[in-house]
Amino acid sequence: MTETHRVKADPASALSVPGSALSKTHSGPGAMEFSTVSSYKDAINRWNGKPYYSLDCYLKDVFHEKIYKLAIDGGFTCPNRDGTLGTRGCIFCSEGGSGDFAARRGQSFDDQIREGKKLLKGKNTGNRYIAYFQAYTNTYAPLPRLRQVYFPAARHPEVAAISIGTRPDCISPEIGDFLQELSYIKPVWIELGLQTIHEDTARRIRRGYPLSVFEEALGILSERNIPVIVHTILGLPGESPEDMESTARYLASQPIQGIKPQLLHVLQNTDLAELYEKQPFHILTLEEYTDLLIRCIEVLPPNIVIHRITGDGPKSLLIAPTWSGHKKYVMNYIHKTFKDRQTWQGRRFPQ
Repeated sequence: MTETHRVKADPASALSVPGSALSKTHSGPGAMEFSTVSSYKDAINRWNGKPYYSLDCYLKDVFHEKIYKLAIDGGFTCPNRDGTLGTRGCIFCSEGGSGDFAARRGQSFDDQIREGKKLLKGKNTGNRYIAYFQAYTNTYAPLPRLRQVYFPAARHPEVAAISIGTRPDCISPEIGDFLQELSYIKPVWIELGLQTIHEDTARRIRRGYPLSVFEEALGILSERNIPVIVHTILGLPGESPEDMESTARYLASQPIQGIKPQLLHVLQNTDLAELYEKQPFHILTLEEYTDLLIRCIEVLPPNIVIHRITGDGPKSLLIAPTWSGHKKYVMNYIHKTFKDRQTWQGRRFPQ
């Protein structure tokens, strides 16, 4: 892999971008202050009826209209699939590279936007969208290729912001400079797939990099005021509830602006599915997942945006847990449990 692709050590610094809730940090130089949420009722009143700072609430705060994400396939691959690190990806990753809901590969950006909008037909949408480059590793390419993909997206009149899913080991200072340049046109968010802070688990799921690489990438992005959203997975084989909560506590101390907790899905045609068949491991029940999710959200500061509280596994590929396919019921159950416990985001975050 060339230097353009790989992380090089760089000093971390938590900087903030004035005027953007998503870019606020809570620690380090340049951090912006946030006010304490003191009760469940306070949280509900502040966050549009939810006991956590949801992405929907943030988007309405910033863009003043309903904003939806449109999943875009930028035509990239992944170092964990092209032979650089491996050929089979992380053990939970589908053949679509976590981009199973993206438009068809090979379409132009404009065509993908049009197709994505059709999927939202009948919904109360605004006039702009977030272009979410989701499939595979979306900074894993030479800079000329990245410019070819992202500058047209940034200049599209219906794009309000660009969200780029990638790996920490595919963030370099050069790519950080490019992302900063891109952010002068439209807001740019980077979504980093961390999943866990525990090295044994990371090796087990074939993540392909140590925690130190994540920290280096976070430093590069923070220095350039690029907001970072971190993906985590609850229910990874071998992890205890305390392990999962410690990942959330670690992230609460880092200069990140958003988090995406994800229920572990076992999908067809993945190495995780093969492991599950040969050596069945415990799959979280709805009750267990809800308890873990709430515990993790309780230890996060109130200014970190919660980008989701569960995730969708394609029903055509989903092996387990089958209860996750009933999204409306799951969401209602989680919100009811927050209410029953009278708890909220940040309740156990040290002030």
